[in-house]
Amino acid sequence: MTEHKNAIIMGADNLGLPLKNTLRDYLIELGYPVTDIGVNDDKPVNYPEIAVKLAERVAAGEFSRGILVCGTGIGMAITANKIAGVRAAVIHDPYSAERARASNDAQIAAFGALVIGPSAAKKMLDIWLASEFVPGSRSQPKVDLINALDKKRLLND
Repeated sequence: MTEHKNAIIMGADNLGLPLKNTLRDYLIELGYPVTDIGVNDDKPVNYPEIAVKLAERVAAGEFSRGILVCGTGIGMAITANKIAGVRAAVIHDPYSAERARASNDAQIAAFGALVIGPSAAKKMLDIWLASEFVPGSRSQPKVDLINALDKKRLLND
């Protein structure tokens, strides 16, 4: 099943729940179709389970972009990057938000709810959403090398 081109999938652990909900509501206000895979309460959860579930759906092409939220964003990004075909980046400042897409073709943005406030997160999200990777750019060979690592890993599994 292929989702709408602009559809975004979101997930969070219990620490990221409030910021995930804020960003989800913001995206809906902007007109994005959003699929929220949870969590939806503050009970502790193992964030890798959420990150893998989301990253697998991005890797399968169901969604072109995803958003993960935990305490720092780091654990979610590390876990999502274990899924072949996925590039996840922690975003907490304007430059990393723009370069995550433009230089690295990151399909997943990871936010740290204990690191960035809701207003700043919305601004970083706007920048990330507005940025695009340009095929054939000087970053293309670097992304090609990342993709080659994914293919090598898949062949060895």
